[in-house]
Amino acid sequence: MKEIIVKNYKETKGAQQGEGKNKFTVKPVIPAEAVNKCSANFVEVEPGNTAYGYHWHEANEEVFYIISGEASVKTENGEIRLKQGDAIFFPADVKGSHVISNPSETEKLVYLDFGTANRPDIVHFTGTQSGMAISEDGKIYMFGK
Repeated sequence: MKEIIVKNYKETKGAQQGEGKNKFTVKPVIPAEAVNKCSANFVEVEPGNTAYGYHWHEANEEVFYIISGEASVKTENGEIRLKQGDAIFFPADVKGSHVISNPSETEKLVYLDFGTANRPDIVHFTGTQSGMAISEDGKIYMFGK
């Protein structure tokens, strides 16, 4: 499927992810079946919550652009605070380890998660012996403890 796609984060339907009270919503800009060389999702994180876990990719780089709200990003070099209009880049390497959270008590964090879509890819959950492998056809395999 090769076509121009236009999406607005306020109008795009999403799917809730997360565990327990820690929930976040992922709204695809590019449908999963159309992802080829890059991926893009709007992500909404409620106050006090975190999106995804602390991780890094072997094959894929990511860029987060803060649309609204504020963010706290844990990295290998410490915490980085972001505000509306900021962008942050994560290399495909352990030095790109990251997890983003919403430190606000009242305001939702909305950001664009854009990155390469190289497959296969190995995602390491930083500080653990676990992760996931993403195959060429997009299947996910969990590994480790």
